Parts: sequence; structure tokens; C-alpha cells
Amino acid sequence: MQGVFGTQLRGMVLCAGMSSRLKDLGAELPKPLLPVCNHPLASYALSLLRGFGITEIGINLFHLGELIAETLGSGADYGVDIRYSQETELLGTGGGIRRMADFLTHGGREPCFVVNGKILIDVDLEAVLAMHRITGAAATLVLAETADADQWGAIEVDGDGRIHRMLGESSPTPPPKGLLRCMFTGVHIVEPSILDRLPKSGQSCIVRQGYLPALREGEVLTAYVTPGYFFEHSTPARYLQGNINALRGVARLPHLPGPLVGVSARAQISPRAVIRPPVCIGAGAVVEDGAVVGPDVVLGEGAHVERGVHIERSVVFAGVYVRQSTRDAIVTRRASYSGVAGPTSG
Repeated sequence: MQGVFGTQLRGMVLCAGMSSRLKDLGAELPKPLLPVCNHPLASYALSLLRGFGITEIGINLFHLGELIAETLGSGADYGVDIRYSQETELLGTGGGIRRMADFLTHGGREPCFVVNGKILIDVDLEAVLAMHRITGAAATLVLAETADADQWGAIEVDGDGRIHRMLGESSPTPPPKGLLRCMFTGVHIVEPSILDRLPKSGQSCIVRQGYLPALREGEVLTAYVTPGYFFEHSTPARYLQGNINALRGVARLPHLPGPLVGVSARAQISPRAVIRPPVCIGAGAVVEDGAVVGPDVVLGEGAHVERGVHIERSVVFAGVYVRQSTRDAIVTRRASYSGVAGPTSG
């Protein structure tokens, strides 16, 4: 995907959050590494960008950042080249992007794509870029229409894609009637002029210190309202439901890091075990006699389900030995987070 100067546009995947809404689960793994059908969340963002030809990607790190760098490595496994930015203090969405601005924008000459590392989304980035260029916007945000937009920080947009209100603040132009009320998905294309508004160092928010001042001053901010799948995984309940959505085919994504369902040929499944699809069972997983796995179960690589254990609607992390029956749970090396239930849409 080329910019106006013929250079390849670059992207960024935001991975520096504290994962605080995940509580104890977030202390074990940073949110971008939580496996969805045995692929780290961040790998879906990498696959999305790679699917549209964006192969030079920045990733910012803070909470358990060394695990993210160790897992994703150079990016070669995903067909991309990753440049990391290790933050010594949490810089926020604005500060994290601003710190990598020179790389992301080719020295201020091109816009860049930004994708949140906690989401799964089906969006046509070529269409987003086309809208961005046609409107001459300072930024184009990918939005999802939702009935509970206020819960997420409502963004109001007209039928032509012009953003008129954001987080309760308005542009100086009187808005038309019948605005769509949407939530921000965490995918956007940003011009260098927006990044120039942010402090050169320290913490900042791309929305509050970049987009809101631009909106108040009458700059054009546009929205691409995606009709495709979108889900974010900020809480244990949402994380579990995101896995179930992927298993059931609700998450229809054209650009994937790998298969979402099935049993690895290298798994060891007893002929006296019962597998009830949909499931995703990783390489080296063991399911003993009389065990029942599924529906809606993900077993990580090397996970082991003991004889007679029943598992339903659960995610079992790699290498975990399951000795007790479980439902609606996330089972890790440290704990079993049980009784987890969440919404079915994002």
C-alpha cells in the first residue's frame, strides 16, 4: 500500500497497555499475547496489515513487553518486519505513536495506519485509505455502529463520513440531523499534522490531545463505518467470548495468522475421548480416555486433559494440565478463571 510519494505506508500495533481490566489474567500475559484460537491477539493485527501490503510495522512495549518481543520476534513468521519501541514509562496512545512518528510517517511525509493490539476486525484498509485521500482528512477513524456507543465514548458521524461529535465535543460547523452514533474500533489512519499536535515527549492521548483539538478547530476528521466483524477483548468475559466467536465462525476474517478451528495432526486424542465441535486443539495436546472436549473449547499446544474430564466453553492455555471438569473458564498455568461469561457482540 503506497503513499503519495511512492513509499510504502507503515503501520503500528499498540501493545503497551497495562491489561488492568483483565485483572489477574493480565498479570500473567499482556493482552496482545492472549491466545485467540491459539494465535496471539497481536498477530491478528499483524495479519490484517500484512494482508493489505503493510509490512513495516512499529510496536510499542511496556507491561511485560519482553514477552511480546520474544513471542513476535522480528515478525518474519507473520511476513512483516517489526520495529519495537520500549517505553520506560507508559506513554499512552498518543505518546506511544509520537515516539515512533519519524519512522511511521517517513519523516513526516506520509500518513500511517494504527491498529490496537487487543482486537479482531474485518475491515478493508484500501477502502479506508481511499476515503482518507478523497476527503483530505487529518485522520480517518474506523468506527462500528453500536446501540451502546456512550459506554465506549460515542463518536457521531454523518452519512458522508464526516465526524461532528466526539466524546461530547463538537466541530464548529452545526451538525446535520440523524447522525450515526458509533464506537471507535482502534483502527485509524493518521496524518503527520495530527501527530505534530502531540507533546514531543511524555504521556498523551491521541483522541484527547490530537483529535479533539483538531475537531474543535474545524479540521476534517472522517469515519469509515465498517460493516464487518469487530470485537475487543478487554475483560476475561470478552476474551472468552472472542474465542467462542472465532470458533463458531462469527469472526469472519479474510486475513488470519492461521486456522481457527480443528484438531492438530500432532495432537494425541484417545479413541475413547469425545470431541464436540467447534474446537481448536493445538499440536502436542493430549486428551485421555473418557474425556469430553467441546463444544467451544480451545486447547493450547501441549495442553493435557485428564481421563473423564469434561470441558465446555473454555480456553486452556498451552502446556496446562486439566484435572477437573470446567465450563465457562479460562485455564492457565497459574489459575482457573471460572464462571466467565460475556456478551456475544462488540
